[in-house]
Amino acid sequence: MVKPTILKDFTRYVSLNVLGMISLSCYVLVDTFFIARALGPDGLVALNLSIWIFSVMHGVGLMIGIGGATQFAILKGKGEDTNSVFPHSLFIGLFAAIIFVAIGMFFPARLANALGADAVILPMASVYMQTLLYFSAFSLLNNILIAFIRNDNNPKLAMAGMVTGSFSNIVLDYIFLFPLSLGMFGAALATGLSFILSLIVLSFHFLSKNNKIRLLKCKLRIKKIINIIYLGASAFISELSFAVVLIIFNLVILRIAGNIGVAAYGIVANIAFVPMSIFPGVAQGIQPLISRGYGARDNGLVKQVLKYAIFVVVGLSLIIYTAAFIYTASIVSLFNSEANVTLASLATTGIRIFFIGFTFAAINIIAAAFFSAITSAKWGLIISLLRGCLIIIPMVIFLSGIFQMYGVWLSFVLTELIVCVLSVLLLRKKIKALRS
Repeated sequence: MVKPTILKDFTRYVSLNVLGMISLSCYVLVDTFFIARALGPDGLVALNLSIWIFSVMHGVGLMIGIGGATQFAILKGKGEDTNSVFPHSLFIGLFAAIIFVAIGMFFPARLANALGADAVILPMASVYMQTLLYFSAFSLLNNILIAFIRNDNNPKLAMAGMVTGSFSNIVLDYIFLFPLSLGMFGAALATGLSFILSLIVLSFHFLSKNNKIRLLKCKLRIKKIINIIYLGASAFISELSFAVVLIIFNLVILRIAGNIGVAAYGIVANIAFVPMSIFPGVAQGIQPLISRGYGARDNGLVKQVLKYAIFVVVGLSLIIYTAAFIYTASIVSLFNSEANVTLASLATTGIRIFFIGFTFAAINIIAAAFFSAITSAKWGLIISLLRGCLIIIPMVIFLSGIFQMYGVWLSFVLTELIVCVLSVLLLRKKIKALRS
């Protein structure tokens, strides 16, 4: 018989984490909205050519945070010592931050130029990337603390940290872009400062009597570092895939429809970023419950939480698509300050086709997170790699050659559908194994 507390815990963890992830996704959406209003289509193109660096930083932070927190939760479920996990996670984060800052010092202009930025776009794109990279340590630490605090039975504070970061980003974006007219530098600076404000809120967890996260001196072990990276790899691949797909799509669209096409894709991708953050929100919300249940060998809890998660994300994806289809024109107009007809037409078609893939993507995200949470990270990694680059990249190149922009939008839908079939088969097999 299913324990009555499972649904209560599921609702608590998932709802708080989804709210937090929606607020976190507003980092990108607010930047898109204010940049579109302040700098027009050129600003949108610059943002779209540089925002991938945010996804890479966010992905590395998720990899370390989720990988370390999963190990933390499983050891806690088994009643074993957890004290060395957090220091190892911080070490990986410090190492990654040094690399990001070095890239920010020497390579932003080269990266922007390699991605197709012309003379007008190049200064805006490079300054946005450079500023974000200088704040990488705060971004990484933010993701690490959110994951650990969530797994230390404090999902409410984890959500509060994410909401604080998002709200402060909205306020600072407006101040820096309009009254102060700081342009792309101001948009990136607002995001960087919001990481710091989020960390201030999260730090209150260490004052709690129930805090189990310890920063103790311990001997660094390569095996433990590798295990953290392994358990968080699927989360990293999912975020990295967004960056890779963004780059490839931009290059393909530049060839087909030029800067206006890239601006249209920027609208579609950045609007999609908000609903697409809901599914990882559910996935990260169920991770502490599944890891804890798996560590305690409570297979009933593991299976029930998985069923709830799939039911929720499928339902939400259908609601999101219906709303987006009905209000497409109104949504696009918010980001089309110059009322460009071509831009509006491309973005409207894009939303109505691209968003069809949400249901399949939602199941894939839950499946990848589920396998990582029960230490079967290999399957989570395979799912993430297939949907992130191995299928979608050749798919967009092939379909765009035949159907032009329609092929670009369809490539996402067909990729997620193909991977979804595999995800369902793998989940059914794993559930049968848990029953036996």
